[in-house]
Amino acid sequence: MQRVFTLSERDAPSSPVQFAWQKTVGNYIAVAGHNHTVKIFDRHGQKKNEIILPGNCIAMDWDQDGDTLAIIADKAICIYLWDANTNKISLIDTSMREPMSFLRWSKAEPLLAAGTAKGNVLIYNRQTSRKIPILGKHTKRITCGCWSGGKFIALGGEDKLVTISNHEGDTIRVTTVRGEPSDMEFIVMKTDDRTGGNETTVCIVVAQKTLYIYNFRDPENPIELAFQPRYGNIVSYKWYGDNYIMIGFSLGCFVVISTHVREIGHEIFQAYDHKDNLTSIAISQSLNKVASCGDNCIKIHDLSDLNEMYAIINLEDENKGLDQLSWTDDGQLLAVSTKKGTIHVFLTKLPILGDSYSTRIAYLTSLLEVTVANHIESELPITVSVEVEPNFVAIGHYHLAVGMNNRAWFYVLGESSVKKLKDMEYLGTVASMCLNSDYAAARFEGKVQLHMIESERSNTQEERETRLFPDTDDKNKILCHALTNDFLIYGTDTGAIQYFYIEDWQFVNEYHHSVSVRNIFPDPNGSRLVFVDDKSDGFVYCPVTDIAFEIPNFQPTIKGILWENWPMDKGVFVAYDDDKIYTYIFHKDTIQGSKVILAGGTKVPYSHKPLLLYNGELTCQTQSGKTNSIFLSTHGFLGPLNDLERNELKQVLIQTLILKRFSEAWEVCKLLNDHSSWNELARACLHHMELEFATRVYRTIRNVGMVMSLEQIKGIEDHNLLAGHLAMYTNNFNLAQDLYLASSCPVAALEMRRDLQHWDNALQLAKRLAPDNIPLLSKEYAVQLEFTGDYVNALAHYEKGITGDSKFQEHDEACLAGVAQMSIRMGDIRRGVNQAIKHPSRMLKRDCGAILESMKQFSEAAQLYEKGQYYDKAASVYIRCKNWAKVGELLPHVSSQKIHLQYAKAKEADGRYKEAVLAYANAKQWDSVIRLYLDHLNNPEKAVSIVRETQSLEGAKMVARFFLQLGDYGSAIQFLVMSKCNNEAFSLAQQHNKMEIYADIISSEDTTNEDYQSIALYFEGEKKHFQAGRFFLLCGQYARALKHFLKNPNADDTMAIEMAIETVGQAKDEALTNQLINHLMGESDGIPKEAKYLFRLYMALKQYREAARTAIIIAREEQCAGNYRNAHDVLFSMYSELKTQKIKIPSEMATNLMILHSYILVKIHVKCGDHLKGARMLIRVANNISKFPSHIVPILTSTVIECHRAGLKKSAFGFAAMLMRPEYRNKIDLKYKKKIEAMVRRPDTAEAEEPTTPCPYCEFLLPECELLCPGCKNNLPYCIATGRHMVKDDWTVCPHCDFPALYSAFRNLLQYESTCPMCSEKVEIMSLKKTADCTPYLKPEVEQ
Repeated sequence: MQRVFTLSERDAPSSPVQFAWQKTVGNYIAVAGHNHTVKIFDRHGQKKNEIILPGNCIAMDWDQDGDTLAIIADKAICIYLWDANTNKISLIDTSMREPMSFLRWSKAEPLLAAGTAKGNVLIYNRQTSRKIPILGKHTKRITCGCWSGGKFIALGGEDKLVTISNHEGDTIRVTTVRGEPSDMEFIVMKTDDRTGGNETTVCIVVAQKTLYIYNFRDPENPIELAFQPRYGNIVSYKWYGDNYIMIGFSLGCFVVISTHVREIGHEIFQAYDHKDNLTSIAISQSLNKVASCGDNCIKIHDLSDLNEMYAIINLEDENKGLDQLSWTDDGQLLAVSTKKGTIHVFLTKLPILGDSYSTRIAYLTSLLEVTVANHIESELPITVSVEVEPNFVAIGHYHLAVGMNNRAWFYVLGESSVKKLKDMEYLGTVASMCLNSDYAAARFEGKVQLHMIESERSNTQEERETRLFPDTDDKNKILCHALTNDFLIYGTDTGAIQYFYIEDWQFVNEYHHSVSVRNIFPDPNGSRLVFVDDKSDGFVYCPVTDIAFEIPNFQPTIKGILWENWPMDKGVFVAYDDDKIYTYIFHKDTIQGSKVILAGGTKVPYSHKPLLLYNGELTCQTQSGKTNSIFLSTHGFLGPLNDLERNELKQVLIQTLILKRFSEAWEVCKLLNDHSSWNELARACLHHMELEFATRVYRTIRNVGMVMSLEQIKGIEDHNLLAGHLAMYTNNFNLAQDLYLASSCPVAALEMRRDLQHWDNALQLAKRLAPDNIPLLSKEYAVQLEFTGDYVNALAHYEKGITGDSKFQEHDEACLAGVAQMSIRMGDIRRGVNQAIKHPSRMLKRDCGAILESMKQFSEAAQLYEKGQYYDKAASVYIRCKNWAKVGELLPHVSSQKIHLQYAKAKEADGRYKEAVLAYANAKQWDSVIRLYLDHLNNPEKAVSIVRETQSLEGAKMVARFFLQLGDYGSAIQFLVMSKCNNEAFSLAQQHNKMEIYADIISSEDTTNEDYQSIALYFEGEKKHFQAGRFFLLCGQYARALKHFLKNPNADDTMAIEMAIETVGQAKDEALTNQLINHLMGESDGIPKEAKYLFRLYMALKQYREAARTAIIIAREEQCAGNYRNAHDVLFSMYSELKTQKIKIPSEMATNLMILHSYILVKIHVKCGDHLKGARMLIRVANNISKFPSHIVPILTSTVIECHRAGLKKSAFGFAAMLMRPEYRNKIDLKYKKKIEAMVRRPDTAEAEEPTTPCPYCEFLLPECELLCPGCKNNLPYCIATGRHMVKDDWTVCPHCDFPALYSAFRNLLQYESTCPMCSEKVEIMSLKKTADCTPYLKPEVEQ
């Protein structure tokens, strides 16, 4: 609380004083001390007048308007009146002979009641100067009294009487009280029905102890309230609010009671505000506050919550204590008197005066002080002391204006100081003022004066210095005005809003509203304006487009508007009243056009006046002369977002989208991280036509379709066309249509409706925009109507769709097809069928046939099916008509087995079995075919062949029964097994000694172990060991199977040993294996078996290393016996198996295979006429001749002859010489003996060098038939086609055995031989592929 001034009585210090505030306006305070004077001071503490009295002041009172102060003095018989308006003093002669003791003005009338020391009364009418003396009202001094709101006066005196009189002085009621009355007030008692009554009740303090409540309409039932002695005496009471009374007691407490009859006597609240004493209480209804004083402090409570202490004022230098307390009616000033005669006046409520310009604000901080601040730009506040208490404040870029009535003072604002510029008087009382950087505009009495603040005295500028609006010939009254940097804008009582452009000094825009414009609020640059009309409706006006947009939910209590000053947030403004701030945003560019949206509301703290809005922060002025910042609830996204719950984040997202704060919305969506939030942001961007941002969002959520769509329309400059596309993307199709039609490309509306299949709309648009499209649209619409079952309209639209133009033949055919189908559906079958038959489409005939079939029109349906070549359907419908003749005609074309079956049954019933058999066969009903062949056509051979072909179980049973009847048990058993009747077949075989037949049949079938075991047991009993062993093997009883195989007589020894090996291989039982090995070695019967069996055993047991060793032995035996091909095949198969199992191949096996393969290649090369290759291979074989003991001489002879043919004379001589050895000479074939002898006698050793090729490992050049590289010492892979070593760049492999070959040589060989020389499998030339990377084949597979 700010102390405004202090008054002290110099002439009579240390004695109490009395004072009274001027009622209503509170501009003056009257102070009476003990020096026979009453001094009048204004609200700033300046003495206005001094009234000298003949004695000390006894009482003084202001009338209800505050115009006149009445004073009575000790021992004086007259009344002093001081007029506040004229500052003059007048006297009223009371004509009474005794001094005055009491004085009180009426609350409603200009009536003054004065009481005398002897109990007489004078009522004075100030308006008429009439005086009414009333004698004998009381018998002793009148000490107190009060007026009602009407014309009753209650008086109390030392005679302990209370009188109630009317304004004429007539006594209405008299009552006696128990002590001296004081402090009287009329109150309104609360009645039972909670409604207010008239002021017929007087509240009186009696003897400072009790509260006496007396209703003169009900004089028999007064209420007297006594209080606890610990409270002390009643000092003062005040009536307030909803008929409550607050009572202050001398010992420091105050209590609140209700005047309701049922609640009287009940203390609603009590508080001990003061420790020692309480001297006075005062209530301000306008502030809704109560103050109490006592000790040396003042305590102020809020009436809405008495528990809340609003303020405490300590007066520590007042050691004698405080006395009286009083507020001005407006609650601005609180005066307290002290026991030592001082009066302190405090400022409790400052007039809320303030203004803003851009981000700068000016506001009243004391009655004679204005503060200019710019918190946004962090400027230091500047304090300006003003000469008068202002009624208005205005701030500009460089200036401050304050003023009252018709005068204004202008100040120039420096960086840290203020200089008074000038003061100016206007032609009337200034209602409001606005400033910009150069001009001031003052509104008074329906006019606005625009003038320069700092005049430039030059002739050229003179007419631009000042101007009065409106012009003299314009009778409009200006009700509001505003000033921006460029424009003076004002609104009139006729609803006109005028824009005056200061630069050109002329009007540039005018808007006419239907009713008068009460207030206008332009945005910072004047491009938008909010105005409030006489109906309290709000509008946003855009002078560029000259359109006003109504503000939704605009409250009639709105006091003002503030536009957002943050440059990035254009279009946001707030409307405020006493309780709430409403945030609005003006969306200028949306797909729905411009509109105003209510974003939300924020509660206003008590007595806060908004001055400035910047980025959601509202700077408000308070009653205490300070500013306070409020953050709008609609701008919650400006705070920290990480701490918010998910639901709160969703609310924040909604706020950001409403306010077009897309960057903040992006951050919120990142925190929410769900698809729906991103979509919401994207839709909002589309709504506001923010294509770039929308594209960015859709890219983030990977909506490729929308990104591509937006990229396509980015370059469109036509606003309506662009908005139409965006409205379509947001599914607002009606709006999109309106926008398209208003654009430069109205046909887009038709395209949209067509794509959406809104055919009614599309047809209406086509009539206006593209009549050529009507047939196409009619056809599409007809299709939809047909789908929904509206056949009448579908037929009409199909007919409309026919163009008759050969360019649209396909379209017309579709329409004619629709006409055919709709005609049938409508019952015009003849027209529909004829149309369908004429139509070239098969599908139409099928569809029409289906419709007719559903309508039970079978003959027409079948006819159309047949015409459309839908023979199955036609036959089916003919069957429903029982038209078998037609069915028979169609059967060759029918593929449906069901139809064939129906026809077959019909023919069988007619006894036409041959036709029935054919039909059953077409229907794949083989059981029926077999039945007819056996039962009716006597053709069992055909039946048997069908059973064998189809494997029909039921058919097999029928055939089995047939053969059983004929006594052919073997055939019967075979067909019983085929029909899965194994038990019957076994019994039959056992019964007729046909078990071998049964066993042969069942072993080729998929049969259970039980069946195999039963056969095995049968053969075991018959001592047929091989058969018993075979079936024990099949049922998995390996030990028994092996026992029987080994018992088998020698005649079938080979087969039995093979089966024994298979048994051991499957059993994987070491004991059985050892048993078989012992048998093969001859340990059981003393006869060793051939090594091949041991080889097969090791292979069966997958013991490949042992098998390999055995294979080498077998191959050696075969080789020695001259069976070179067998030896080759044994080694090859073993080699392949070891390769498959990834086991290293023994080098002996690899070498033997290579030599044997070289021998086999000789025949192939000689056969092909390639003697050189043959000779080279024979040289390799002859060098290893010891491995061919059976054919040494023939092989050497062949070598000599082939070498001679190939020109290898030296090699031929060498081998010829070998043949001349004694052990070979006599074995030479006589045909060649002489020739060979001649070679030896006349040797010719001429021989060309063998060509060289690179080693595939190290690129060393070596002879092409050499298989050991001298460079890297590697054994080289050899070609299976030539026997030469492989080269890297001519590499292929056999598709079957994977052995390498030279690509070119293998292709040449395959032209003569169709099989692989190694594996003897057939190879196609086309299947050979050149191997690009031969590295895998160079890894050693052979043991080194």
